[in-house]
Amino acid sequence: MAQEGGNDSLKSPYEEALDVLSSLITGRTRADSSNMGDRFNVLFEYLKMLDLEEPISNMKIIHVAGTKGKGSTCTFTESILRNCGFRTGLFTSPHLIDVRERFRLDGAEICEEKFLAYFWWCYDRLKEKTDENVPMPTYFRFLALLAFKIFAAEQVDVAIMEVGLGGKYDATNVVQKPIVCGITSLGYDHMEILGNTLGEIAGEKAGIFKDRVPAFTVPQPDEAMHVLEEKASQLDVPLQVAQPLDAKLLNGLRLGLEGEHQYLNAGLAVLLCSTWLKRTGHLEDSYLEHTQHSLPEQFVKGLTTANLQGRAQIVPDQHINIESQNELLFFLDGAHSPESLEACARWFSFAVKEDNLDHTLFHRKPDNSKFSNELVSFRDGERAKRQSAQILLFNCLSVRDPQLLLPRLMQTCADNGVFFKKALFVPSLSVYYKVGSHSLAPTESNVDLSWQFTLQKVWENLMQVNKGSDDKSAYAVSDELKEDMELSTSNCEHSAVFPSLPLAIKWLRDRVQQNQSVRFQVLVTGSLHLVGDVLKLIKK
Repeated sequence: MAQEGGNDSLKSPYEEALDVLSSLITGRTRADSSNMGDRFNVLFEYLKMLDLEEPISNMKIIHVAGTKGKGSTCTFTESILRNCGFRTGLFTSPHLIDVRERFRLDGAEICEEKFLAYFWWCYDRLKEKTDENVPMPTYFRFLALLAFKIFAAEQVDVAIMEVGLGGKYDATNVVQKPIVCGITSLGYDHMEILGNTLGEIAGEKAGIFKDRVPAFTVPQPDEAMHVLEEKASQLDVPLQVAQPLDAKLLNGLRLGLEGEHQYLNAGLAVLLCSTWLKRTGHLEDSYLEHTQHSLPEQFVKGLTTANLQGRAQIVPDQHINIESQNELLFFLDGAHSPESLEACARWFSFAVKEDNLDHTLFHRKPDNSKFSNELVSFRDGERAKRQSAQILLFNCLSVRDPQLLLPRLMQTCADNGVFFKKALFVPSLSVYYKVGSHSLAPTESNVDLSWQFTLQKVWENLMQVNKGSDDKSAYAVSDELKEDMELSTSNCEHSAVFPSLPLAIKWLRDRVQQNQSVRFQVLVTGSLHLVGDVLKLIKK
């Protein structure tokens, strides 16, 4: 198992496994064409090699596809069923900090010891049995196979599988008989792979429908809904539309995941769970019966305690002395489509105002990542008098269209009275062809920033247009943000490009230290990879 090489003796067994996993990454971008019909049937060969056919056929699976809200819907679903007393397995993507986040058992990421045991069990068998005709599986396919192995060996009662990309040709779609399927909100994403129209995208997602297996979706644009209904009728799939959850059903509590759009995902999760309970013979438990006017206590607990890193998450910078009056607060959301960026902007605008009024936000909903609630040591009176400055920290994949993303984000914030004082554009820190914290990005001197300059140009143009139509003072750049710009590669009036994320964070920390009277509220969005990279840098 150990790989030969000069520095390998210095690596932990876990890092060694991550290096081997990295060797399975073929394309330099996540959405490359090998994710599609590229010999989809070879996946069934892998299942045979790993003796997974029977275990998967016996698994009680909930399968979820969609453009937006897949991860949130799966997280709510897992939390509800765990609170109902079931042993849960949850497979999601991507990970933010550690690949083990993709595999959750009873709500917790798999431990290193178990991960290593299952990783090598699968890897060694596949290495031994694959050949030129059936080569080693690519990265995501291997992770999906590993998830099935983990959930089978750990004997979970329910496996919740989130589709990676599309549906029809996704590695998770080897599932032949799920208990129930879900399709979350559809929108334009990965069009270079999934098609250019909502109809084509819906057709790919509907590829997870199975003969006579019930499916649920949320209200969709007509073009998408027609395709879903057509595919459902071809397979005798009873397809129903879930309505947003009525907030009154939560008995005065709030959803564990922030943002108005989460009521839609929660409504879908409730139907997926109740259908799973019915179809697996558990709904005779009288406490699980629910009506339009009430939810079982276990459902309420599941919905209000659900937790998902990198979605509407608020985290103070851990490297700034909490006892001092300095404040640097990160608002993290991995939104990367026009619709999800609009939802993110609404959440950010609301959260910023709430934070500026008081800090009940942190008393009420401490982030489960163990440190957000440390912010409560700030003194209320002094906080209330302080100025605040909103800053955008942004990157997105070059396959996305910033002309669709940035205007939605800026306009929604402006409509809610929030104006960014500066936008910072940075390249990704994590290297997409390497897994693990020890993988380093290219050095700052040789990094290609042409994409970040493109984003900056779009932003500056938008600012000029908006300054012409809105109150000019709202867009004025404060003096404290004009200092020390030599760290940046390209500084314009309203934005800057930094050659690396650590330099952008350093610049923000310096601003905080030098401007004791200002609270800096930084929205990090556009890419889940960026959110993960920021979390790595601000966590102690």
